[in-house]
Amino acid sequence: MDNSAGDVLAGVGSRLRALRRARNATLAALADETGLTASTLSRLENGKLRPTLEQLLPLARAHGVPLDDLVAAPPTGDPRIHLRPVRRSGLVMVPLTRRAGGIQAYKVIYPPAGRAPTMNPQTHEGYEWFYVLNGQVRFVLGEQEFRLGVGEAAEFDTRMPHWIGSADSRPAEVLTLFGAQGEHAHLAPSRH
Repeated sequence: MDNSAGDVLAGVGSRLRALRRARNATLAALADETGLTASTLSRLENGKLRPTLEQLLPLARAHGVPLDDLVAAPPTGDPRIHLRPVRRSGLVMVPLTRRAGGIQAYKVIYPPAGRAPTMNPQTHEGYEWFYVLNGQVRFVLGEQEFRLGVGEAAEFDTRMPHWIGSADSRPAEVLTLFGAQGEHAHLAPSRH
């Protein structure tokens, strides 16, 4: 293997560790998500194990980043973001950013009322902001309930129980921003 390939692979461990920490995920949680053992993940992060494609693919998927980002592939000069929608609990979440950590932007499409999973308010660390692009949104925050239409926005502390969904028979589309804790809460695979 030439030096440039060795240098690229040598930096994978620190990038994997940074991505996992940005999501506040433990090795055990990431192991459950990827099918890799916690020991293998630890050795990859510490540079004691050279990563294979079979290991990098589930890790890229779990962290929601392109494989190129894990191996620090040279830029292609194309600044466009080509990320795939993620489907979770009846929602379609379209990533609009791709950098690890920090604030992430998503377009979220909520199914029509009645087709969505039952209302199950959640809590997690952080703050969330959303802006209604299309449709009507039913927003429950603690004991309060709001209905938001196109052009309206909300910002809230996610430590309060909250739930967002379509308010009528049409899908609702929002632009939302949240940090690593929100990303983990919204995108972690359900444990059913």
